Amino acid sequence: MFDKKVLVAGCGKSGICATKLLIDKGEKVILFDENKKNQLTEESVLAKLDKIGKNSNLSIHLGSLSEEILDDISVMVISPGIPTDQDFVLKIKEKNIPVWSEIELAYYYEQGTVVAITGTNGKTTTTTLVGEIMKAYNPESYVVGNIGIPYTEQTVNTSDKSVTVAEVSSFQLETIIDFKPHVAAILNVTPDHLDRHYTFENYASCKVDVAKNQTSEDYTVVNYDDPETMKLVDRIPGKVMYFSRLTTLEEGVYVEDGDIVISSEGTKTRVLSLSDIKILGNHNVENVLAAVGIAYCMQVPISVIEKVCTEFKGVAHRIEYVRTVNGVEYYNDSKGTNPDAAIKGIQAMKSKTYLIGGGYDKKSTYDEWIDSFDGKVKKLVLLGQTATDIGNCAKGKGFNDIVYVESLEEAIKYCFENATSGECVLLSPACASWGMFDNYEQRGDIFKEIVNKL
Repeated sequence: MFDKKVLVAGCGKSGICATKLLIDKGEKVILFDENKKNQLTEESVLAKLDKIGKNSNLSIHLGSLSEEILDDISVMVISPGIPTDQDFVLKIKEKNIPVWSEIELAYYYEQGTVVAITGTNGKTTTTTLVGEIMKAYNPESYVVGNIGIPYTEQTVNTSDKSVTVAEVSSFQLETIIDFKPHVAAILNVTPDHLDRHYTFENYASCKVDVAKNQTSEDYTVVNYDDPETMKLVDRIPGKVMYFSRLTTLEEGVYVEDGDIVISSEGTKTRVLSLSDIKILGNHNVENVLAAVGIAYCMQVPISVIEKVCTEFKGVAHRIEYVRTVNGVEYYNDSKGTNPDAAIKGIQAMKSKTYLIGGGYDKKSTYDEWIDSFDGKVKKLVLLGQTATDIGNCAKGKGFNDIVYVESLEEAIKYCFENATSGECVLLSPACASWGMFDNYEQRGDIFKEIVNKL
């Protein structure tokens, strides 16, 4: 129990679920939002809270924080979308009031075993696959976090027998205190969210913090092939299990003669054949390798791991096949929200491709993305805030087959009218969706809706 009130910052999904959990636990809560852009009212916030409604333990505060409010707070729970350098957050820190992420709050009430997966790319696919493996082994397993289900929504269901598999982002890891997964995974680290973290070093430091509270009894699964991830290994206090698509490992999960194998304490065990994996691309081989390593550390039988991995068909919005129209295949890779993820999308295509890109500016650079076109991209169709920057980068590298459009619908219309049988259309924006869409899911859903009407 907290001795004073809990301030929950942010009235989005994360803040609402955190508030519901705290009220359920009998805590006194101030649900707060500066309300600079959202045009929130107390009535609209209460509507989001559903059955809680007006509760004697809950007050809603829209606007700036007063000293009187700050004097009555034990801890602030911050939603992941709120930068930690906002003025009100700095004011909280100056008062020595702890700032918790939503996953820290959920972990405070967690009763079971936690698996946490982070990385720049591949988190959702790997988390979903690990979740399926764990559910096949232990029906009392929950998949939560950055994948779209707030951890605070499920933590009340946990028990000493349950397993929580959490996809965790750098935004969430910025403000953890005691959060400690029994098995963590760092899939890869490439530049992303530099508008929020400012430097790559800050961003990478948030990623490795997923393991900072581990002990020698815990495990972190690490990508042996990723040089930036390997630079972080010395900061991991638990046992490290490597996975590699490219190298034979003395200890770890790797590829040998077309099979995924585990080598552990002198024993080598075959898990499954690469030919049995149904999801496209080398990056997905890496995701499966990571999932195998995580499940093995969780002591899941090899037979269960093999069965689930061979049946797994991937996740929505990640190189998701939508439809073939007039011989042209359409793929939704809306989750390609940074250049490195979008490179994986291009690499997975097997023919000439009309590439739809652009969106919100996260201060990324696009050189490596353009370089990865490698003769495969036939037309680059650009929209959104970053269209001009991406176009200029492409032209600077000698790629001039560029079309600028005002909307996703216009982009699809252009591709539909110009792509010919045997070619592909790929939505893989290399940018966030904000500004034009609520999130990447909405962007992907609209893409699929339009394509299915062609």
